[in-house]
Amino acid sequence: MIYLDNSATTKPAPSVLKSFEQVSTAFFANPSSIHPMGGEAEKLLIQAKRQAADLLQVEPNEIVFTSGGTEGNNIAIKGIALEHQNRGKHIITTDIEHPSVYNACESLKKLGFEITYLPVNQSGVIDIVDLKNAIREDTILISIMHVNNEMGSIQPIHEIGKIANQYPKLFFHVDHVQGFGKIPLDLADSGIDLCTISGHKIHGLKGTGILYVKQRTTLFPLFHGGEQEQAIRSGTENLAGAVSIVKAIRLMKEKEKKDQLHLYELQQYLVRELESIKEVKLNSPKEAAPHIINFSIPGIKPEVIIHMLSDEDIFISTKSACSSKKTDESKILAACGLSEDRTTSALRVSMSYENNKEELKRFINVLREKIRQFKEVME
Repeated sequence: MIYLDNSATTKPAPSVLKSFEQVSTAFFANPSSIHPMGGEAEKLLIQAKRQAADLLQVEPNEIVFTSGGTEGNNIAIKGIALEHQNRGKHIITTDIEHPSVYNACESLKKLGFEITYLPVNQSGVIDIVDLKNAIREDTILISIMHVNNEMGSIQPIHEIGKIANQYPKLFFHVDHVQGFGKIPLDLADSGIDLCTISGHKIHGLKGTGILYVKQRTTLFPLFHGGEQEQAIRSGTENLAGAVSIVKAIRLMKEKEKKDQLHLYELQQYLVRELESIKEVKLNSPKEAAPHIINFSIPGIKPEVIIHMLSDEDIFISTKSACSSKKTDESKILAACGLSEDRTTSALRVSMSYENNKEELKRFINVLREKIRQFKEVME
């Protein structure tokens, strides 16, 4: 099997699975219980939070364990909006955000919030001037993803953070789900107030995540209950999940230091080979993150290619997994100004550090053959 759909989800690392099993077996007690078993579970939870903070170079009380990217994005966006609506009801985001950000912002319109969606250029990147011009007296939040999940385009987060810092009443949220472990991003002293990370994108487990909440950033909680996780995310803690995502973060950080060049080499090879196929049009910008390559084959429906490849045990995707079963057109590519023949035929290859050049060679050879077969049938 050749798995090239890592931006949808990754295969859990064996050591991550082992950590989850061990904690589930030995530390199953509720961390809020006052008996000794509960106390031991609480100690492990505190330790996991400290370790996560050390790895991300932030403070332990800035770590909130969540169920993943969608929950983290919703807590950040709705939490800021509801808590600070007396300051203003204006939010800035972009045209190419993940559905969990876009739909969260859209839902706030029903409560009287106004959303500005910044346009992007053909590379999927915003213009800093547009951002500056969009900030108003009543702007309370900027929410912009670091790495786009379809295109791999990278937003100028540090520049945005510097701008956000100039407005003390404005908060800055970053969806770092696709960028974490591939494109470094400092959280401390960056102007970032909130940052979302998902476990299952980094060889962790589904249902695990972290939301970084900078000290003195106040949020209206979406869950009310026992006031766990600094009362931001009530509910009995998923202790095994918390330990497992810390393990995944540690492994990912090690790979980022050691193997990032490997990922860029795979990207360069794949781009070169795809460009040599005359039917293929590359959509990802040259400055894209190394693990995501988006391309179109105009005239061939993407699901046809995906099924042909899966017959050969090769797995890629079309668009985001969170929107791939909806309309044929990629909203992201359309926002980048690409033509309809490309926005409706887009495919995405997304790699991990586990992939290798031999796999990509096989993928390219099979892709060439399947395109040839399709053309022969259509002639």
